[in-house]
Order: sequence, then C-alpha cells, then structure tokens
Amino acid sequence: MGLPVTIADVELAAERIADYVVRTPALPAPSLSEKTGADVTLKLETRQRTSSFKDRGAANRLLHLTAAERERGVIAMSAGNHAQAVAYQATRLGIPATIVMPETTPFTKVRRTQQFGARTVLAGDTLAEAAERAHQIARDEGLTLVHPYDDVHVVAGQGTLGLELLHDVPDLDVLLVPIGGGGLISGTAIAAKARKPSIEIVGVQTQLYPSYYQIANGLPLVHGGQTIAEGIAVKSIGDVPLEIARELVDDVVLVSEQSTERAIHLFLEEEKLVTEGAGAIALGALLDHEERFRGRKVGLIVCGGNIDMGLLANVISRVRLREGRVVKMRIEINDRPGVLADVARLIGECGANILDVTHHRLFHDVSSKNAELDVTFEARTPADVDTIVKTLVASNYQPSVLETTAKTAI
Repeated sequence: MGLPVTIADVELAAERIADYVVRTPALPAPSLSEKTGADVTLKLETRQRTSSFKDRGAANRLLHLTAAERERGVIAMSAGNHAQAVAYQATRLGIPATIVMPETTPFTKVRRTQQFGARTVLAGDTLAEAAERAHQIARDEGLTLVHPYDDVHVVAGQGTLGLELLHDVPDLDVLLVPIGGGGLISGTAIAAKARKPSIEIVGVQTQLYPSYYQIANGLPLVHGGQTIAEGIAVKSIGDVPLEIARELVDDVVLVSEQSTERAIHLFLEEEKLVTEGAGAIALGALLDHEERFRGRKVGLIVCGGNIDMGLLANVISRVRLREGRVVKMRIEINDRPGVLADVARLIGECGANILDVTHHRLFHDVSSKNAELDVTFEARTPADVDTIVKTLVASNYQPSVLETTAKTAI
C-alpha cells in the first residue's frame, strides 16, 4: 500500500496554489557557509505574506472545499502561524473563518489574525483546551475544521516548498527540516525524494518536544516546558505525517534552547534575517553537528519569522552574554568628582560600549569614602574583556566581573 500523499498530489498542489502563495527564494548563505564548513542554502519561507510556510498547506486545503463547505465557513485552532495562514487564505477566497486561540495568546497575534479577516474566539489556557472549543463550534455551526498538519491536503501543500527548492538547487545533499506536527517535513520529503532519491532528509526538533525523535528511537513520549521554538512545540506528530516520515525521513536530531537562541542571533547578525525559534532551529542543528555536514551542500528550511520583538531583544542580550560580549562588572572607586568619567573613558578606549551604570554609596561593605560602580558594557570580543580588566587594574581600580561567560584576568 502506498503513502497517503504522493508526488503527484504535491505537483497538483503547486499548480493549484500558485496564485495564492509566494514562490520564495532559495539563497546561498556564504557567511554561514564559512562558519560551518557546509555549503548552505536558505529556503526563505519568511517571505510568505504571513511570514510562514503555513500559507501553502492552508491554501491547498481551502481550495479543496466544496461550494457548500465554503459557504458555511472554516474553523482552526492555533496560537500562531496556522491561525494567520487560515485567516489570510480564507479571506482571499471569500470564506468565513473562525480561529480559536488560547486566552493566553499574546494580543499582537490575536490582532494580526483579526486583521487578516478572521473571527477570533479566545478559549482555555492551552491549545488543547482551545481545540476542544474549536471542535464544539465546528459541530454547532457546521464549520469545516482545518487541521494544522494531520491532513493530506495540508501535507501536499507544504510539499510544494520542496519542489521549489529542488528545482532551484537540484544538487543539494541534505535538507534540515523542522518537525512539529510533521506536515512540513513529510510534504518536503515526498517532493525532495522524488526529485533526488539520494538526498538525505534530517528532521530537527526542540529537546523539549521531541515526539518524532522518541518514536523513531523507541522511547517513551515525554515532553513539556517553555520553548522559544513554540511553533514546533507539538505533543505528538500527526498520523499522516508519521506514516510518511517513517518511510522517507533519514534521521532526526534534537536542538537545545541555547543553540536555537544562538541560531536566531546568527541569522540576524550574519544574514540580517529575522526568524522565530522554529524558523532558526535548522541552523541550530547545523551548528551543533558541524562535522557531520562539513563539505556537503545543505538546505536549511527557514520556516517562519514571526517572533515578538521583545523576545528577540531578550535573545540578543542572552546570546551576547553567553559569548562574553555583554559583561556586568563591579568596580571599587574613590568617591570623588571625575572618577566616573575616568572609568567610562578607560572602558571606552578599549572599544566597549557602556549600556548601564549603577552607583552604590550606601550599600555593600564599602568605606564611607569609597563607592562601587556596577557597569554593564558590550565588548567587541570576549578577549576585549581581559584588556579592560587589565587597563582598570593598571589605573589603580579594583574591578570584578559579576556576570559573563568570558574568561577574564580576574
């Protein structure tokens, strides 16, 4: 018996949705190639109208609705990219759409879904509770449920990404593909293996939600926790994607939160590309397994770019702190005019940028004639922190590093 989705299904989906999705670019990433030793190509699904690959599957599913189903409308449960994709594509097709989202969904995501034209219903604290409400509304109002991944038409739609990528870069050796519910990797694998049977398909999951990794390795399903890759924080891969993945996916690797954050930061710094956690996690896998992919032509699926700007700022700060580039230092000084300016000058002359200064006179075990400065600064490299410490000591100050991962002289 064959797989539930075929290459013919994917090819028909590509024709069907051509006017409804962006044919996204597949671009070389020379900076990332230099850093990793692989020949890296990025498939930029961040260029879709909703900044996510979900537009593809949503469009293909909605275009399969009967006239009666279109008139009654559709419903989906999602707190993120699937919600926006269904809302956007339904509006374009003149189909009423209802999206059920957890009450904890950030308002910006609710508002954007509404801006795409959907009715939003907030229900429950979790996506599972929202799903219960969605099924209830679907029954009460006769709406068609559009599942985010466990649907043959959705899988075929996502597979169009693979068709485009292998058309543009036919000599790829390996694809690194995020796995949540499995719609993306199963559809992509169908297309890629049909075009190049020897290509290696490697799934990538966050360590906190490793359902396919556990299934593939015969492990018990254990998951949970707050992850920056919330777009793939799915308890279990869907039945349809699982059947396909078992046949076509060659391997799956797990990526930590820190590696995902580092990948987000590297995309921003080296490629000037904003990605969400799920969109960056394939790069996280490449960074964690450089030796495995060195010298090979690697395609990274950058599946989405919907990240909260406050969270992005936090990621930048956390990564720079880990790299030893953001340092919090305490400096004991003589409490007299001009000393603060002198300390700032010395740090600045070493190429660092001061971010924050706190002056302590009344607290800590400090002489009444002295004070302590807590100075937070960003250095160009971790090595610069050593230089700053030595410069301050040479000027008769007593610095101590409070927070950093850099190895300093103190």
